[in-house]
Amino acid sequence: MDSKKIIEELRKEISGAKLETRAEQTGNVLLVKDGVIRISGLYSVGALEMLTVRTSEGEISAMALNLGAEDVGAIVLGDWEKIKEGDEVVGTGKILSVPVGKAFLGRVVNPLGESLDGKGPIHADRYNQLERIAPGVITRKSVDTSLATGIKAIDAMIPIGRGQRELIIGDRQVGKTAIAVDTIINQKNSDVKSIYVAIGQKLSRVVKIVAELEKRGALDNTIVVVASASDPAAYSYIAPYAGCAMGEYFMDEGQDALVVYDDLSRHAWAYRQVSLLLERSPGREAYPGDVFYLHSRLLERAAKLSKEYGGGSLTALPIIETQAGDISAYIPTNVISITDGQIYLEPELFYQGTRPALNVGLSVSRVGSAAQTKAMKKVAGKLRLDLAQYRELAVFAQFAQDLDEATKKQLERGKRLTELLKQGLYAPVPVEEQVVVLYAGVNGYLDNIAPEKIHDWEEGFIEYLKRQNNKILENIRISKNLEEDTENMLKEATEGYNKIL
Repeated sequence: MDSKKIIEELRKEISGAKLETRAEQTGNVLLVKDGVIRISGLYSVGALEMLTVRTSEGEISAMALNLGAEDVGAIVLGDWEKIKEGDEVVGTGKILSVPVGKAFLGRVVNPLGESLDGKGPIHADRYNQLERIAPGVITRKSVDTSLATGIKAIDAMIPIGRGQRELIIGDRQVGKTAIAVDTIINQKNSDVKSIYVAIGQKLSRVVKIVAELEKRGALDNTIVVVASASDPAAYSYIAPYAGCAMGEYFMDEGQDALVVYDDLSRHAWAYRQVSLLLERSPGREAYPGDVFYLHSRLLERAAKLSKEYGGGSLTALPIIETQAGDISAYIPTNVISITDGQIYLEPELFYQGTRPALNVGLSVSRVGSAAQTKAMKKVAGKLRLDLAQYRELAVFAQFAQDLDEATKKQLERGKRLTELLKQGLYAPVPVEEQVVVLYAGVNGYLDNIAPEKIHDWEEGFIEYLKRQNNKILENIRISKNLEEDTENMLKEATEGYNKIL
């Protein structure tokens, strides 16, 4: 064999060879402060790469966030106080991922997927990366399936569809979390899996929510991800992405999932804290310049996939806290522009006893009636307009001496509709029951009932239907429509019930 052939054979061998080993990248801690470390020596580390800090007390995980020419800035996912200057840091070559799977349902975990409920380790089906590119336009399908919240005012006027991003916004203590928890409870007998992400909340508050979910039988269908106020800011920063990754597992399996981010205001605060410690340039209100991207890349991952891509969906309900009702502040306007509508809760209505304290004028669902059942669409079509007109008339009526009969009638009906839409805490109502009571309210069957008796009338009417005309509720539940025969039966039943009062 001549030398040319030998060289050619060697070239083929070399070009086909694969390196099975990866040289371990090591660096050293330059600086430690408030959950953030600066590292020298890690020259080829990637963004969001998992790092291992080798301390005298064991190994601690960190995540690379700032890639500088001279050093790397990372957030510590553990007890940062155990880290000392000079400690060795090793790059793992892996992007931060969280364990996901069906076994997480009914469990309370931290943002790294580690158990917090004392029920032992959780078997993961696989690992999903914390950050993932959102589904593209080709893979998506328009939102067309209702996700019932069990809250009459929302299901009737601001419907939410599977795959939608609907913002819940309002001041502190006006019932934002209550709406989200009601929605989770309403999914307990459905095929929708729920993920509740508590960001920067007090642990005592999270314990109450978990206890409520367990009491109502909804915890077995729910994953609770907790980054409490006592945890490092890094946990609050990664928590919503971890919850989203867990929800994406079900979407990838062709199922439907709902994820609640409570709340993204605290998420932005945590990111601002981390960014300032990493010496990133502060912008408006000291937030870093990419704070819009922080939330957009999270919320864009909510989607309804087409059948060709599995047909699963991920619905997002982010929560934002406003200061003195200012929805035009920096973070609220950012998130409003990313989402498909908002549910605005007004403090004045809340203190007046209207719960949920829904401001009909400022609340909107950009998916609209596409996310409603035919039955709900039929009865709730003019409800929103009637209520908006009532609110305006009620303001002017305070100063008017004489009102014509038509205006008086409109005001009286508006009072009754407002009472009808009031709802107790953690008491979601099935869609078929919502349809029959809203039908009665919109069509004037409550005009002769005193406003303070509306709630009693509603309870009595549902019991009457279950006892005497259960076929009406069955027809609406199965067909999701209010067909002519069913409507005639409902009309007769409503008139019959009013006669026996």
